[in-house]
Amino acid sequence: MDNRGTVYFFYEDTDFKLSNEATLKAWLAQCVAHYGTHQIEELRYIICSDTYLHAINQEYLQHDTFTDIITFDQSEQDELLEADIFISVDRIKENASQFNEPFNQELARVLAHGVLHLMGFNDKDEAQKAEMRKMEEACLSLLQQTL
Repeated sequence: MDNRGTVYFFYEDTDFKLSNEATLKAWLAQCVAHYGTHQIEELRYIICSDTYLHAINQEYLQHDTFTDIITFDQSEQDELLEADIFISVDRIKENASQFNEPFNQELARVLAHGVLHLMGFNDKDEAQKAEMRKMEEACLSLLQQTL
């Protein structure tokens, strides 16, 4: 399956900018292709602040919590991925510190996490969380091969 649909990166309420957008776009297509069940139509990653994502979490999900990612699936066909994926760079920095991981690795993990959810993978119970972690690790391995 061709997975080279369009991936965009936007920035809201943050000075942070990705330095390797083209690499990440190609890598995300590889992650999707690795599982062979879906194709990227259009993914819009919005990198933002905690404040920005918290407001979205309150307004659209009625959750008064900070989170690292919120994904709004816009797909009209099951096999075609289209979504708005909001990621808090502040949460990523804090999580990287908490888990003693490099910032770029934690950011890549969350980028992959969003697309894995779109492909139908969940992490609601412990078994699903363990499986999701394995899939994230597989995607991170693909990124190492891309670099």
